[in-house]
Amino acid sequence: MAMAKKKKSTPGRIQNRRAAFDYNLGDSLTVGIELTGGEAKSLRMGHGHIRGAYVTVKDNELYLINATITGSNGIPISESDQTRPRKLLAKRKEIDAIIAEKQSGRTIVPISVITNSKYIKLKIAIGTGKKKYDKRQLLKRKDQEMEARRLTRT
Repeated sequence: MAMAKKKKSTPGRIQNRRAAFDYNLGDSLTVGIELTGGEAKSLRMGHGHIRGAYVTVKDNELYLINATITGSNGIPISESDQTRPRKLLAKRKEIDAIIAEKQSGRTIVPISVITNSKYIKLKIAIGTGKKKYDKRQLLKRKDQEMEARRLTRT
């Protein structure tokens, strides 16, 4: 019995695959992220994940919370610094618009970290949480579509 292949993420990008499953995503925005040198190097090598991370507002600034950046052989990152809050860099108008969305009860979800350019960017989206029955309906519909495709092939 063959095992399913694990999908590789596109080079230069760290994805949050749970985001689309857990949230109804709306507009997305690409913002900068304030990092140390070791963190930037680790992210470029793909040592990090944003599963379970979220964006919060503190003192009219945006912060990425709970994103993990792990060190590797030559890049020591202490245990406490791996999940530290990281400031996000955006224009004041964009920050104000995001804060207004957040105050209206929506969530700011990180979708991916883009590392293939000179700068490391974070793609965030504004979303609303899905209920459990929404997720079940989505899975049911996907199964039905897959079954229909399988039947048309044979």
